[in-house]
Amino acid sequence: MTSSLWHAHGNEYVVAEGDYAMAGDGALEVERVDGDDVFVTIRNPDGSIAEMSGNGTRIAGAWLMARTGHDVAHVHVGPLVVDVRRVGELYASDMGEVHVFPRERVDGIELTRVVVGNPHAVVVGDPAQLDTIGPQLETHPHFPNRTNVQVARVDGPGEVTVRVWERGVGETTASGSSAVAVAAATHVEGEVLVHFPGGDLRVELYDGRATLIGPAEPR
Repeated sequence: MTSSLWHAHGNEYVVAEGDYAMAGDGALEVERVDGDDVFVTIRNPDGSIAEMSGNGTRIAGAWLMARTGHDVAHVHVGPLVVDVRRVGELYASDMGEVHVFPRERVDGIELTRVVVGNPHAVVVGDPAQLDTIGPQLETHPHFPNRTNVQVARVDGPGEVTVRVWERGVGETTASGSSAVAVAAATHVEGEVLVHFPGGDLRVELYDGRATLIGPAEPR
């Protein structure tokens, strides 16, 4: 039974086979490995289970590739499967369909709900407002299962700057599913460079689907 600490732009996950001590921003509990397929449960520091994590699944894929020596991995999270492939020193994840809903107002805050296998509330504004908006929206009754929250500034076509408040975690330095949610809420198609405090992630949007590209490495 082993565990190791991995990160993506400072967004840390314990990858664990068997018992482990929670650290960082969550844990990837490895249920089983079958060739290039790894089955994981994603657990937040508060003990809740996340339906999806862009950085977490990319880390799980990189962890398996480091073991197999192959350039592809299939990460199973509940009913969802994320195909991850090595692209030079980075990893590209097929995040599947992204569902963007019409803009709405919650307590006077204009937001766009996005589902990337997990829920997001994207607010276009000053990222400095995250300290207030993040906890306010995460647990708002409008989101009975809570939500991830992003406050994003559109810097220009194909470029946004974001801070993120993760459900069950609080602010994190970067978030893969948040990058996809923000890109989809602010752009229709094409490549979007998403700047987080911890570093940049790239999202490619085509035909309602998203590919997430970024790093993953052991601590």
